Amino acid sequence: MKQQLFEVKGLCADVEYLVMGQLQNNVYLISDGAGTMVVDPSCDADTILAALGDRALDAIVLTHNHNDHTGAVAALREATGATVVASELDADGVEHPGPGAFMEASDPCPVDRRVSHGDVVTVGNMAWKVIATPGHTRGSICLFLIPQFGNHADGLPLLISGDTLFAGTVGRTDFEGGSMDDMRASMKKLAALPDDTAVLPGHNDLTTIGAERRRVFARFGDEE
Repeated sequence: MKQQLFEVKGLCADVEYLVMGQLQNNVYLISDGAGTMVVDPSCDADTILAALGDRALDAIVLTHNHNDHTGAVAALREATGATVVASELDADGVEHPGPGAFMEASDPCPVDRRVSHGDVVTVGNMAWKVIATPGHTRGSICLFLIPQFGNHADGLPLLISGDTLFAGTVGRTDFEGGSMDDMRASMKKLAALPDDTAVLPGHNDLTTIGAERRRVFARFGDEE
């Protein structure tokens, strides 16, 4: 059966996603017509390649190094030659993966670009700002795009949140490298973003920064 590809309307770039693997990961395909990226390829590179169709893949962006987010990265890089982007702190776990809490180790994959807080990842004309958001892992990152750098100037800003921020909650902090104190600090960073920012999490439903302002950020001491 062909994997269903979901399309999200009203955003500042073209966003589609697949729900893949035993942990139901959201695997995002994001394009502005000039460049295309895949975020957190969970598993089954062939399914992701089929969803890409005739689009060239420019970058594979990893929000963190857990195996349910990196399972297809090596095969996808080999098939496309796309640049693999991961945080400086989590990149070694991509290049030298070990078994995860729920599954076997991913295949090792070179990280072509290691990024840190404040760096910009350019794909096509999209300029994604890297936000370091430790808590789930030491090197977890989110990426933020404003409409000025998308292909839909009237669309909503975008935040790729990985396993940092979900609809109604935050990522687990009880794995190796996790920290609730770090997660609280990361929530304060994300709470500074505009309310209309669309949030693309690693699992479950999409949300917005405004929707999480009371039900998540307030619980972490950001607001009175």
